Amino acid sequence: MLAASLLWGTTGTAATFAPDVGPLAIGAVAMGLGGLLQALIAAPQIRRHASRLRDRRGTVLLGAVSVGVYPLAFYSSMHLAGVAVGTVVSIGTAPLASSLIERVVDGRRLTRRWMLAAALGLLGTALLCIAEAAHATDGTGRTSMTGTLLGIALGLVAAATYALYSWAAHRLITRQIPSRAAMGAVFGLGGLLLVPVLLATGAPLLASWSNAAVGAYMALVPMLAGYVLFGWGLAHVPASTATTLSLLEPAVAAVLAVLVVGELLPAAGWTGIALVIACLAVLTTPTPTPTPTPTPTRHPRGQTRNNSVDHDSGPPGKAAGAVPGGEHRTRHS
Repeated sequence: MLAASLLWGTTGTAATFAPDVGPLAIGAVAMGLGGLLQALIAAPQIRRHASRLRDRRGTVLLGAVSVGVYPLAFYSSMHLAGVAVGTVVSIGTAPLASSLIERVVDGRRLTRRWMLAAALGLLGTALLCIAEAAHATDGTGRTSMTGTLLGIALGLVAAATYALYSWAAHRLITRQIPSRAAMGAVFGLGGLLLVPVLLATGAPLLASWSNAAVGAYMALVPMLAGYVLFGWGLAHVPASTATTLSLLEPAVAAVLAVLVVGELLPAAGWTGIALVIACLAVLTTPTPTPTPTPTPTRHPRGQTRNNSVDHDSGPPGKAAGAVPGGEHRTRHS
């Protein structure tokens, strides 16, 4: 999950290298082409488990529609509010949406450890968002703030759809459908939904080699490779944990926005990044497993003995009082 988040954190910065390409085209080529490639690679597994996928077609369709909506909202959010704010809102609020879905639909109880990690992560993302929103005004007035607020609203839409397709994929995987087949079906159908958007808005991607290179990178690295890793992770952790671990993405995006794009990040933003890292530490630190203690067993005549090896007893299968030849000693009172 963390490796996938590292890859995803590069998408906003990569998009800035194709300024002539609109956010809808970037989103459509990234998730559209990336999703179709996932389906192509997973085609044998999809065919093998087609009957199970048909039985869960409602879940598959829900995930596919969410995949189709997510990139359009996500990249538009970054375009309007900036790379850091768009990523922070879109990914930072997804754990809350995931936990709400799991609580309502699956009846899953949230652990104290998850709630602590989510609180740290949300506080960190809130600080990042506030820092960037305050910086967005920088003398430009209401227009900049209006764009930031609209970008935040689209980020919330992206967070909801991200949580939905994560939950849908995890549900398919836990219903005996391999992760590659589940992810290929959901993202392949989602990619098909994005093809019309790509045809309508994708002409600038072919206008220059740099634009085409950005489109290819987005589809192959963060989307194809990233979501293969994401699907593997969903096979091992719940969707709420997966989306919480992906809080690393906005931290990576914010740092890259500062180092590569040249955006300014106030002190509150750096504090937010530190809190996100603390959130990940809480979630990923292994919990010590208690050492089982031997349970005493009660024997005749009131004797108690632990369930451990009795070094005074003979070989297995022989009575304690046995002697060679199969004879037994008898005790005389």
